[in-house]
Amino acid sequence: MFDVLIHTHSGMWGVMVILFILSIILFRQSIWRMLLRLAYLVMIVTGIWMLILQHFPGAFVLKGILALILVGMMEMALARRRKEQPSVLLWVLLAVDLIVILLLGYKII
Repeated sequence: MFDVLIHTHSGMWGVMVILFILSIILFRQSIWRMLLRLAYLVMIVTGIWMLILQHFPGAFVLKGILALILVGMMEMALARRRKEQPSVLLWVLLAVDLIVILLLGYKII
């Protein structure tokens, strides 16, 4: 059961990044944003489920909090892209947050 969750969760991260890039490039088409939000939902549900099964280890709780912040920053980046506003600092913070999440997820830090 846990193996299915971890593979679904990690696979959804890859899908989420691809859908985010498509949403940024094709920002006038709402289908990509809707699929991205569905990926957020699957990722969050599987992440919470794994946290419950592992009894909330501290590093993964931190990863979950950072992941929720990342989802918020991705939505802000999409909104700024649609409004064509500058967002360099947001992109830097988004990249740093994603890297830290990946490092925590693969137990490098």
